[in-house]
Amino acid sequence: MMIDLKGKVALVTGAASAEGLGFAAALKMAGQGARLFLTDLNAEGVEARAADLRAAGHEAQAMGQDVTDEAAWAATIDAVVSAFGRIDILVNNAGIAVLKMMSEMTKADWDRQLRVNLDSVYLGCKAGLDQMRKQGGGGSIVNLSSIAGLVGVPGTAAYAASKGGVRLMTKAIALEAAREGIRVNSVHPGSIWTDMQKVAIADNKEQFDIIENAIPMGHLGQPEDIGAMVAFLASDDAKYITGAEFTVDGGMTAQ
Repeated sequence: MMIDLKGKVALVTGAASAEGLGFAAALKMAGQGARLFLTDLNAEGVEARAADLRAAGHEAQAMGQDVTDEAAWAATIDAVVSAFGRIDILVNNAGIAVLKMMSEMTKADWDRQLRVNLDSVYLGCKAGLDQMRKQGGGGSIVNLSSIAGLVGVPGTAAYAASKGGVRLMTKAIALEAAREGIRVNSVHPGSIWTDMQKVAIADNKEQFDIIENAIPMGHLGQPEDIGAMVAFLASDDAKYITGAEFTVDGGMTAQ
């Protein structure tokens, strides 16, 4: 059955990269009828992605946003409501990866990682919930975590702390909002073929071979694999799912 998002308004953060998870989710939801509002720290890049969606016949707008700034969240929510009248779906996708061993990690590294990956999701969920409640309840929030928020991976202490925090914060918020019909779930990607992954591979081909061989399905995932999961959780087909975590990892965490 085709997922139907016709008429729903979706806000997606961190959507400037044409090969990133945010834009993949936006593209999938747009194809199912959603109206998209995209944001990113890279204002020029995210405007280009909205233009791509419009060129394909979809409704889309965009603006620059620093997801770590509470005032910027208020401005973003106002802009989405001004453009489309409401928010039905919020995808907290924006994030960075500070990958360092503990012995090499500075306090500044740690603070930056948690600010961008964890504080931003708190701010997004708070702003999104407030708006959905103003509309009378109902809606879907999807938070992007990682398999590093589920299992230990060397060199990811700060990243794992941020993504593990997203996982459990998602569950707590889901329980707070469940009676209002607002669903909150997390998606945990494994190794996905994104721009970030391509850069890492170019720098260390040997490490890539090790990672790929460790995936039971034998290959990295594609951004659209994550986009499809996000779109499902955003839809009414997932109307009885909240406070849950979904791994999209080719079987990595099943080992």
